[in-house]
Amino acid sequence: MQIGHIGLNVSDLNRSITFYTEVLGLKLRTLSEEPGKRFAYLGDDTKNTVTLWEQSEGTFSKRTPGLHHLAFEADSAEAVKSYEEKLKAYGASFIYEGLVVHREGGDSGGIFFEDPDGIRVEIYTAQGVSGHDHSSANGSACGFF
Repeated sequence: MQIGHIGLNVSDLNRSITFYTEVLGLKLRTLSEEPGKRFAYLGDDTKNTVTLWEQSEGTFSKRTPGLHHLAFEADSAEAVKSYEEKLKAYGASFIYEGLVVHREGGDSGGIFFEDPDGIRVEIYTAQGVSGHDHSSANGSACGFF
């Protein structure tokens, strides 16, 4: 078994579609504009990765049960840095500054930021971070933030 997709409640479907397609590069696969039931399926040419459901108000809260963060894996540290530049140009809010290793002395790591609704998102690579400028968070980057 593997994860099929992640469904996210959003407050502004158009804003979230723009973020996940134009900044993170997902493809819009399905869009429903039915009043009161607006949703979108995003992914690549073969499958849905993220579904967006416009049925929320306010911002994401880490104090309620549910999603901790959403993580995407990139092929390399260079790819992660490229996404970081796109996110900075977009004006995304970062949880940590720059590339962060997952654990002290490790070679995997990523960037941690929020989507337009405050949902915590990570783009990481499984290896190659130690060869780039990086930092370590206070404790594990993928732990309690």
